[in-house]
Amino acid sequence: MGDSKPGGLQVLLPEHLRERFVAAALSYITCSSEGELICKENDCWCKCSPTFPECNCPDADIQAMEDSLLQIQDSWATHNRQFEESEEFQALLKRLPDDRFLNSTAISQFWAMDTSLQHRYQQLGTSLKVLFKKTHRIVRRLFNLCKRCHRQPRFRLPKERSLSYWWNRIQSLLYCGESTFPGTFLEQSHSCTCPYDQSSCQGPIPCALGEGPACAHCAPDNSTRCGSCNPGYVLAQGLCRPEVAESLENFLGLETDLQDLELKYLLQKRDSRIEVHSIFISNDMRLGSWFDPSWRKRMLLTLKSNKYKPGLVHVMLALSLQICLTKNSTLEPVMAIYVNPFGGSHSESWFMPVNEGSFPDWERTNVDAAAQCQNWTITLGNRWKTFFETVHVYLRSRIKSLDDSSNETIYYEPLEMTDPSKNLGYMKINTLQVFGYSLPFDPDAIRDLILQLDYPYTQGSQDSALLQLIELRDRVNQLSPPGKVRLDLFSCLLRHRLKLANNEVGRIQSSLRAFNSKLPNPVEYETGKLCS
Repeated sequence: MGDSKPGGLQVLLPEHLRERFVAAALSYITCSSEGELICKENDCWCKCSPTFPECNCPDADIQAMEDSLLQIQDSWATHNRQFEESEEFQALLKRLPDDRFLNSTAISQFWAMDTSLQHRYQQLGTSLKVLFKKTHRIVRRLFNLCKRCHRQPRFRLPKERSLSYWWNRIQSLLYCGESTFPGTFLEQSHSCTCPYDQSSCQGPIPCALGEGPACAHCAPDNSTRCGSCNPGYVLAQGLCRPEVAESLENFLGLETDLQDLELKYLLQKRDSRIEVHSIFISNDMRLGSWFDPSWRKRMLLTLKSNKYKPGLVHVMLALSLQICLTKNSTLEPVMAIYVNPFGGSHSESWFMPVNEGSFPDWERTNVDAAAQCQNWTITLGNRWKTFFETVHVYLRSRIKSLDDSSNETIYYEPLEMTDPSKNLGYMKINTLQVFGYSLPFDPDAIRDLILQLDYPYTQGSQDSALLQLIELRDRVNQLSPPGKVRLDLFSCLLRHRLKLANNEVGRIQSSLRAFNSKLPNPVEYETGKLCS
């Protein structure tokens, strides 16, 4: 058998030109005269000429494949729509009960019991699987064609809809179908997200049945409200709330019927019935004694409640000082007030913003005709009343003078006077009093309430304890001082009057926030830290 010889046109050429002829012919055919065919490491491509930089990018073929993928996407959507419109799917929708709310778990159980729907869903899966395989074949070819293109292929892979999608779709059709196009149901918030061009799509959502705070039955005349509750819970305004056996007054009484006009009258009389008797402490001065006010003086009133009054907490309605000055004195008292609500260190006190915003200012009334003594009173009233355990008063003085040019009163700080003849006068404080009232407080009962968070007595008693503690927290924090955010007075109460550790206070607050978030229409507010 002889050696094989090359055939075709190349046999007419000299041997040294034959390889170049074959390469040129392949480039002409494969690259459409727009480039030179290059083959290396089992891969061939066109090296494009400057005139045709996109010779490696067969636009027509790429566009055809992208169009095929769009058609598959349309077919995919059609199969899903046909499944939703099928007799089997619509029959399940009609069979679902409408007298109670159906969560995704309940719908999955109805789905699992419907054999005809299961068969129809398998048919959908088979059809989509064929489309999915076809999509992957086209995508692989598309990427091969675009390997040396300057642009990426444009397509979207169809997404398979899971069972959980169809269960949520059923919820959306049940509860969010009050418009031309149904919205999407959000089970966590029991609400609907409507299409952008629909103002409202949400229909009535029945009540949820279950254990604990959930309903036992929905109301027959209005399925959106509870009709009856589980043991340990009572029906209140269509909702189930834990049975609360005891009033909050057993833990902390917070009510008073004292009106602002009555308070003003009693303050004018310096009525002893509204004075909260406190212990005066100062290392800088003594009550009823004259002192040089050039330097700052510190004094405080405290109650030492844990030692002397463990069954009471105290509310301040007004603070009053009787201040006397020597005759012709040009000094003017300036007070900075700090209030500690339930004990602890001085750093756990808040500053009283006297005459800032709508907060009241000092009122001065003359005690005698010579006007040497005046009662300085700041009245908080029912609007600004607050808890107090200790009141810190920092007293300094400024010099009152008359500006000759403007005929206005001006103030400036006193300098240290070494010459006794230039003494600016002396000052005396006769009384420092807090007016308000004391409230019954049972720390043991509150500790018992907290204990039920971990060791509930009966079903529902833990929720009852949490509900009472939330109410107690909110009522205590209502007496927070003015500011952009409320101060967390409740943590101070737990920390200093119940003597709980920091980690225990944090755990209780976390439990209250978690429980409150599960209540219908929860109201949560930001608080600022006061007590460490």
